[in-house]
Amino acid sequence: MTESTVQIAQNGPVQIAYTDRGGRQHGAEPLLLVAGLGGGRNAYPPGFVQELVDAGFHVVSYDHRDVGASTRFTDASAADSPFRGVLGAGVAVYTMEDMTDDAVAVMDALGWTDAHLVGQSMGGLIAQRIALRHPERVRSLASVSAMPSDTGRLASLRYLHLGFIRATARLDFPGTPEGDVETALAVARICASPAYPFDEQGTREWFERSPADGVRDNKAQARHMRATWHGPRLATLSVPTLVLHGDHDPVVRPSAGGAVARRVRGSELVILPGVGHDLPRPLWPELVALIRRNAARAHDDA
Repeated sequence: MTESTVQIAQNGPVQIAYTDRGGRQHGAEPLLLVAGLGGGRNAYPPGFVQELVDAGFHVVSYDHRDVGASTRFTDASAADSPFRGVLGAGVAVYTMEDMTDDAVAVMDALGWTDAHLVGQSMGGLIAQRIALRHPERVRSLASVSAMPSDTGRLASLRYLHLGFIRATARLDFPGTPEGDVETALAVARICASPAYPFDEQGTREWFERSPADGVRDNKAQARHMRATWHGPRLATLSVPTLVLHGDHDPVVRPSAGGAVARRVRGSELVILPGVGHDLPRPLWPELVALIRRNAARAHDDA
């Protein structure tokens, strides 16, 4: 799948870059992909995106603020690592409400009144918050490998594997595009599912085609993690919700997925055996079928 032209949505003074990934046809249902920490419009494997398109979705992805071609922020008082951002170090440069509104700005630019959401890792947490802040704009939600959106800063530590933080902190590659690819590839290896072969060559080619600088921009990641949230509690979320989590996730403990499912009435929890913090290629048909089934619940509930 080749990337189409990057387009710009406007959220006040902030520009949000987005890309139409395919499926714009009669009867296709709008689906917005929400990237995880350091990710952007190319954060999901192209083959997985194509499977979503083939399942009848019109798929769009976007760069979070501070990532890719979206507006970048600089603040000397921001924390210098995402972990310190989680702990509340540094100054909150923007809010999590701002980040949810960025997604809605993309939907507005597309002329979408509402859409299905799929978010992985931090993207799952943000997708939960989009559905809480803008329930009328969300048809269904698939939250993948994510923490509950209303977990406090210190409480969130119970869901994080500190070994992942230590392992990624030791990565040291040159500050070049080639170094960005090697960093992203090293992180992908750490996140990979133990029960499935890691596609080294395919993953490298994917990162070489896509900007990967967000994976090493610690200050931008810290600003994301430091962003404050004062929105509704997760228990008030009312859209059809699918919760997916690998039972060998090395980043976010599977108990986080269980906590999300317990707090969202009527949600479906699927624990994926042998899966880490990624989307293994052999599972793409199954994952897309689950997302498709959850999306159909939006019609049942209408």
